[in-house]
Amino acid sequence: MVPLGTPLPDVTLPDLAGQPVRLIDYAAGEPLVVIFLANHCPYVRHIEHRLAQVFDAFEGTGVRFIAISSNDVTTHPDDDAAGLASQIERTGWRFPYLMDEDQTAAKAFHAACTPDFFVFDAQGQLAYRGSFDASTPKNGNPVNGKHLRDAVTKVLLDKPVPEPQPPSMGCGIKWKPGNEPEAITFV
Repeated sequence: MVPLGTPLPDVTLPDLAGQPVRLIDYAAGEPLVVIFLANHCPYVRHIEHRLAQVFDAFEGTGVRFIAISSNDVTTHPDDDAAGLASQIERTGWRFPYLMDEDQTAAKAFHAACTPDFFVFDAQGQLAYRGSFDASTPKNGNPVNGKHLRDAVTKVLLDKPVPEPQPPSMGCGIKWKPGNEPEAITFV
């Protein structure tokens, strides 16, 4: 997992209407939750309605949310712009959804799966990278967003998010041929 304190990558991606969004500008000095998502992934579908509720719970606090889809749409066409737009309609999400067609954002964040969560503090430093909660589609744990909620709350209180931080679990990013990241070693 990418080290805590890592700065927010300076990435610009198009939204579903094709308009460029620079993450640093979008954050505008506020805490930012970056979520790697996909329309086809059963792990994302398992939490997607609760994710809308977590977003709603933090509305008005200054925390900003943004989603990124990095999957290869030639192998997973449900993750193209039309599929993501239908996901927004199905879930009621009210945060931007960006397309990472060349997968540079997934590489910059060291995203591994969908869903994958990254919380940056108001200074743009990584405070949390991990899971939504302890739930998976088949383990019977409640879908409550506890890990993400707790992390965002700590960031809002300007307190460190304790470790260990549970890693995300889900569908692996669907890399374009030859675009798979190399193994990363952090010292």
